[in-house]
Amino acid sequence: MISITTTNNFSSVFNEWETLLPKCPANTIFLTPLWQKIWWEHFGEGYNLQIISVYKDSELIGIAPLTLKDDSLTFVGDSDLFDYHDFIVVSGQENSFYTALSDHISKLEWSTIKLKSIRQDSPTLQYLPIFAENNGYTCKISKEDTAPIASLCKTWDDYMMELSKKHRHELRRKLRRLEKTVDSKQYICEDLASIEEDMQDFFRLHKASSPEKLEFMTSERQDFFLDTAIKLLPKNQFKLYFLDIDNVRVASCICFDYAGSYLLYNSGYDMNYSHWSVGLLNKALCVRDAIEDGRRAFDFLRGSERYKYELGGKDCFVFELTIERNS
Repeated sequence: MISITTTNNFSSVFNEWETLLPKCPANTIFLTPLWQKIWWEHFGEGYNLQIISVYKDSELIGIAPLTLKDDSLTFVGDSDLFDYHDFIVVSGQENSFYTALSDHISKLEWSTIKLKSIRQDSPTLQYLPIFAENNGYTCKISKEDTAPIASLCKTWDDYMMELSKKHRHELRRKLRRLEKTVDSKQYICEDLASIEEDMQDFFRLHKASSPEKLEFMTSERQDFFLDTAIKLLPKNQFKLYFLDIDNVRVASCICFDYAGSYLLYNSGYDMNYSHWSVGLLNKALCVRDAIEDGRRAFDFLRGSERYKYELGGKDCFVFELTIERNS
């Protein structure tokens, strides 16, 4: 027997959600209830929250974290801060979940469903077009972005050998030059007591690295980043890296440690030190850390920046799915 509940707050489903997510192929930090709750607290004003839970024989099999605004039904969050979105569905329960969800959302008041940042292997891309066709709706799926991922070896040396000859040579050369020429070190900031101060250095380096990043990092987004750091650090899911030269912080990046992978969320560097390739090397050393921690993949997340391929990233794609109700 299938049943559905809907709530407009996270607290009533938070614990069930946390328990469910590791059972789902879409398991990623962006689909945790904590991440989505943080976003909601910062940016949710004006949206109608619709957290839809689907049960089969009284057992939770899936969650649809959705919002309704201006007759548009979307995932919670947006692609400026979420690299991945999806429904949260227990493996093997896709047919029951999507059938029940499709019936439920067909009764809601919307004119457009716009679902962004869906990974290429998601069953959503298979089941939602069927829902649209059965109801006479128009459905469009378009490639939205690439999110390169590097599969990791058991050792740093083995990983290096997986890189192309050119990239392996360049990375080794740049690492040797940095190590032999200046006093440098890379480290993680893990002290919750100092994380607010450390994040100010991250913001400085992030804004300094490009005009686009300067424009992106508004005060509202800074507050969001800081909140995620404070709340994810005690869960050992947040890693703030710095690269120092002569005791000056010249590059930084945020990685998430989640579900057997490192995810490179954002980064920045001081362009005055670009001749040392500090941005690239800081990220490369993060990859080395992930290997030493026994992680199986390094997810560079959305974007086709060159360094991701230099460090072994292979393209995976995310898609946008749009459904229009025909008038």
